[in-house]
Amino acid sequence: MLEKSAKIYVAGHHGLVGSAIWNNLKDRGYTNLVGRSHKELDLLDGVAVREFFDQEQPDAVVLAAAHVGGIMANLQYRADFIYQNLQIQQNVIGESYRHGVKKLLFLGSTCIYPREAPQPMKEECLLTSPLEYTNEPYAIAKIAGLKMCESFNLQYGTNYIAVMPTNLYGPNDNFHLENSHVLPAMIRKIHLAKCLNEGNWDAVRKDITLRPVEGVDGDCTEAEISEKLAKFGITPEAVTLWGTGKPLREFLWSEEMADASVHVLLHVDFKDTYNPDDKEIRNCHINVGTGKELTIKECAEKIVREIGFKGDLRWDSSKPDGTMKKLTDVTKLHQLGWHHKVEIDEGIHRLYAWYLQGN
Repeated sequence: MLEKSAKIYVAGHHGLVGSAIWNNLKDRGYTNLVGRSHKELDLLDGVAVREFFDQEQPDAVVLAAAHVGGIMANLQYRADFIYQNLQIQQNVIGESYRHGVKKLLFLGSTCIYPREAPQPMKEECLLTSPLEYTNEPYAIAKIAGLKMCESFNLQYGTNYIAVMPTNLYGPNDNFHLENSHVLPAMIRKIHLAKCLNEGNWDAVRKDITLRPVEGVDGDCTEAEISEKLAKFGITPEAVTLWGTGKPLREFLWSEEMADASVHVLLHVDFKDTYNPDDKEIRNCHINVGTGKELTIKECAEKIVREIGFKGDLRWDSSKPDGTMKKLTDVTKLHQLGWHHKVEIDEGIHRLYAWYLQGN
């Protein structure tokens, strides 16, 4: 257990999960927290990372910083996804070891699992068959990260734990129309379509002033805005979403991911993550999720109901679906003492309320 006075460095503390972990730690009485924005510390710069660790000497590290995105971004920027994530992990985990960090929590993703993984996915199915092509570079980087934690523990006796969250959503999410994750993207698209449907141009302009779309913002003409939004499948009559809507997804509220992460950071040690009778120690990472799933179409329909959009929901089956099913087996997490509480309907309601506040 970390003392309340322990200095904890949260890498990625402005991000979706990092910010939620930061707040969760504060709520639990951990106030000696250290964070740096990307402008203040570039985690791709090994020299800068070493100087930061020399200066701050943290007792514990949460590695929540990563280069992330949805299907389109993963397809277009394959080199960025593998190179930047490997570099971040290499620098932060390496300096943590060199500086004697007592406890490290590494955040990955359930996209580490094979495309055809048996469902629900247990930790043991890692590296048993090929990965999903669209996000293979990102997945390989995250696999390298969890193996780095495992290997440092086995060779040097460190206490580095890796958690693999399912699809996350929540406050501070990325609502970018091109490279955001599926649930926030659907919320924004359906919200904008509703505004167009109701002729509420003030709301449309407010939205794209806050988050411009390919250079188009609230100062542009209605025609320019309409043309740009139509490119992303957003019209007054309908919202067109990628794929068939058939893939099944599991969604976890980001603040619950943070709670699970802090639970693991404070109460789980490396020795708790594997069977001591095993001849080969591997798959010591921990899945974090709800163990429940729904189709993308069902999720979109829930969002339509929450937002009150009166138009149609359409699907562009020429676009990729990604993995058809990826449900986590959360038995290990439950055995380690943590269960989720926020169900998807409540989560969608909370996230849309947060979005409407103009965040």
